[in-house]
Amino acid sequence: MKNIVVFASGSGSNALKLAQSLEGNSSIKIVACFCNNKNAGVIEKMKNRNIPVELFNRQEFNNPEEFLTRLQAYQPELIALLGFLWLIPTWMVQAYPSKIVNLHPALLPKFGGKGMYGMHVHEAVKEAGEVESGITLHWVNEKYDEGGIIAQFKVALTASDTVESIAGKIHELEQNHVSQVLISLLLQNS
Repeated sequence: MKNIVVFASGSGSNALKLAQSLEGNSSIKIVACFCNNKNAGVIEKMKNRNIPVELFNRQEFNNPEEFLTRLQAYQPELIALLGFLWLIPTWMVQAYPSKIVNLHPALLPKFGGKGMYGMHVHEAVKEAGEVESGITLHWVNEKYDEGGIIAQFKVALTASDTVESIAGKIHELEQNHVSQVLISLLLQNS
């Protein structure tokens, strides 16, 4: 069994889609969801699927020994950051080399870095007059959105697109592609 641990801070729509994609899969399983927001929608979504949720705060996250012990208990083969907003510390990157994947709602290297998440990204894309946007799945390193790119998926934009319609197009790309990429990464490492 290959274990995935999901990290999320928000609604959890991509975590839920991944869980649904793994239904009936006997070789890959989401074993836990780590969440830094006690009000996040992902908590209920994961609990409804009997996936344990590990809540943590900044102080706990900044305690490598304690936090790694919690994480290692789940023996993750892959850690998927699906709407997780904090920078992953160096000690965690070193503990899980080439095992942490982030989902970013733009075509990196454009529109990445600190503060570029959610609607902030879509606003920047709209403001720049981009003719396309998309999603990037990339390996995590010690800096925001700078790890090696695993996959990108694009969508055309028009001048009439609003920030909200761009967000909708990006969400659709996420729902259509993220689970497949994560599952194929685990299958490649079999």
